[in-house]
Amino acid sequence: MTPDEIQIMAEGGKILAIVLQKIEKMAQPGITTLELDRTAEDLILKSGAKPAFKGYENFPYSLCTSVNDVIVHGFPSNYKLRDGDIVGLDLGVLYKGYNTYIAVTVAVGKISVAAKRLLQVTEEALFIGIKNARAGIKTGDLGQTIQDYIERQGYGVVRELCGHGIGKNVHEEPKIPNYGKKGDGITLVEGMVVCIEPMVTIGDYHLKKAEDGYGYATKDGSLSAHFEHTLAITRNGGEILTTL
Repeated sequence: MTPDEIQIMAEGGKILAIVLQKIEKMAQPGITTLELDRTAEDLILKSGAKPAFKGYENFPYSLCTSVNDVIVHGFPSNYKLRDGDIVGLDLGVLYKGYNTYIAVTVAVGKISVAAKRLLQVTEEALFIGIKNARAGIKTGDLGQTIQDYIERQGYGVVRELCGHGIGKNVHEEPKIPNYGKKGDGITLVEGMVVCIEPMVTIGDYHLKKAEDGYGYATKDGSLSAHFEHTLAITRNGGEILTTL
């Protein structure tokens, strides 16, 4: 990506961060995940961007809402969030021809100590990945760093899904796994824009199709969490584009 293209993506990323911040605050007991989706879409359109997910691979919504054991790509529905749930909010925008992504998993009301720690570790894993993302590092080295941290905390690292490059297309090369082996993979270079997105489980990391037939859930029904940022690879490291 050129500096001008990265600047456009940063503008889209700021829109995304503002929208997600508002949706996070709405994720309270009693609200439906479909209401969150409709609000997110409305805010995105009013900002001058378009929802990146709507229509992509037949996904009919603008926001992915993944509750409890659902790790990613959950369908918004008439399900009312309950006290103690955790919900992944995964959102993308298309702005001036370029895509950006962001995701958080948030607490609904008062959650368990185990769920709270899962969210903390997953978010920390994201920022460990961002801190280590720089020109010259191999994706295997980056993945191993993320994996080592997560597994030291006693959690599972999802293998069936991973981060990726992003730009004019929703998903581009390279793949950015959250696990790996030092020296493997491709080398990140200055100008790449990628999404780092740790997906972490309390139990087994293997997945199955969620009940909606689209999303993915943990095979053993254990809680899972997902955090994501879009970042540009610069000479000084990873620069987060999806931020205020």
